[in-house]
Amino acid sequence: MAETESKLPAKAEKRTPAAREDVWSPLEYLRREIERLFDDFHPAAWRFPFGRPRFEMPSLKSEHWQIAPAVDLAEKDKEYEISAELPGLDEKNIEVKVSNGMLTIKGEKKEEKEERAKDYFLSERRFGSFQRTFQLPDGVDADKIEATFANGVLKVKLPKTPDAQKSEKKIAVKTA
Repeated sequence: MAETESKLPAKAEKRTPAAREDVWSPLEYLRREIERLFDDFHPAAWRFPFGRPRFEMPSLKSEHWQIAPAVDLAEKDKEYEISAELPGLDEKNIEVKVSNGMLTIKGEKKEEKEERAKDYFLSERRFGSFQRTFQLPDGVDADKIEATFANGVLKVKLPKTPDAQKSEKKIAVKTA
């Protein structure tokens, strides 16, 4: 049997290799990681070392962003007591109000500092305000609420009415 040859015209094509997603490129990896860092950046991200919270934090640019002071609430025999840490504030910058069964504590801090020397000028300004609102518990005599401020701590005393003081009853625990 004889072999027959057939000649077909051959074309040489120049093809550029297709970009493959599965090929590891150090620069592409670095670019994606930097973009991810910027996308995931959050003002309070350092508080969540194991990932972002599932709730949305307010933006620092938002008017709703407020810094609230640390507050302790305590119930005593004859009164409730609210203690708020307000370092750096004066009593003239603190307002305590009672309205519609709600107690509101407001404060505002303004600090300005200027320092001049021969070769520099430093000017710093810090402003901030806060507001905390608490619902008054049943049995509080709203007319006798008192607030005192000393050493950066505000104490608000909410006296109980005589009926509220007497309403407590101790119940004996029996074995079954």
